[in-house]
Amino acid sequence: MKRKILAAVFVLLLVVGGLAGVKVLEIRKMIATGLAYAVPPESVSSVVAHVEQWQDTLDAIGSIAAVQGVTVTPEIAGTVSEIAFQSGAVVARGDLLVLLDTSSEAAQLRAIEAQVELARLNALRLRRLRADNTVSQSDLDQAEATLKEDQADADAIRAAIGKKTLRAPFDGRLGIRMVNLGEYLDTGKPVVSLQSLSPVYVNFSMPQQELARLKTGMRVRVTTDTYPDRKFEGTLTAINPDMDASTRSVGLQATLDNTDQLLRPGMFARVEVLLATDQAVLVIPATSVLSAPYGDSVYVIEPETATNHASPRLVVRQQFIRTSRARGDFVGVETGVKAGERVVNSGLFKLHNGMVVVEHNNLAPKAAEAPHPPER
Repeated sequence: MKRKILAAVFVLLLVVGGLAGVKVLEIRKMIATGLAYAVPPESVSSVVAHVEQWQDTLDAIGSIAAVQGVTVTPEIAGTVSEIAFQSGAVVARGDLLVLLDTSSEAAQLRAIEAQVELARLNALRLRRLRADNTVSQSDLDQAEATLKEDQADADAIRAAIGKKTLRAPFDGRLGIRMVNLGEYLDTGKPVVSLQSLSPVYVNFSMPQQELARLKTGMRVRVTTDTYPDRKFEGTLTAINPDMDASTRSVGLQATLDNTDQLLRPGMFARVEVLLATDQAVLVIPATSVLSAPYGDSVYVIEPETATNHASPRLVVRQQFIRTSRARGDFVGVETGVKAGERVVNSGLFKLHNGMVVVEHNNLAPKAAEAPHPPER
């Protein structure tokens, strides 16, 4: 009986030992496979940081404003009897826009004109009688005063009629009509917007430390989101004599011809004041910059220093940078990158320090100073 038990225990130990040995061999094989596994390199595109000569500029954000712009409103309340314009029409100075009902004033004017005529005849008669000393000088003076008073009353009624005749105060383009025929208009009720669109102003401001570099007559370049492929040229025409005490900035105004009337008052604008000097700028595509709350950075591509592979591999190193102004798809770099270094242009978000990469630059779109995205 004891022999049977010992034999069973021995067989059990052999089975357990065999299973353990098989498991150890499997684990060793898995460890060896893991050690031999190499992460495949990530595909990225790259560009070479290079130096370009950019014209030195002072950049700012501004707003387009009309040289002349008003909202036409009546000075005297009345009922609209005639609308003589179409929304969006171009008008000249003096063109009739809206006529308010003047029938009451016209009747009053006829009555006062009759009084003026009677007073004129009376004054003329008294002048003749005064020449013969038939009437006193006081009677003549009274008649002359009555004539002037009646003439002033007539002029006041004519002025009221004129104020009920709304005309364009200058050449420009009308906006959308805001009144209807037969509508009663209170004093100051908006009728239509009138804007002079050629030329136009662009108003902007700059920090006080740039004041020494600014003077009237300098060239100004303006771009807008509405026409991203168009650059509008103008001239710096006014510099505020005082500073904004809250922002320590100086107000500036440039004038643009706007002959095609593409720029409209209130439009957002990016303004560049062109200086006389050129500046050497180290540039890279804006897509190479990885922005984060702790700063901007790029991935620099360089050869792997310590490697056991037969062929050399490329790895990336994250480098923090400080950027300057931008132009088109490019951005200037002040510190962090040297000319000639290769930086990753696409595929940044999947990278980390020391990762092996392989360059594929055939599919990446080319950066340009004046980009023109293809239409689809």
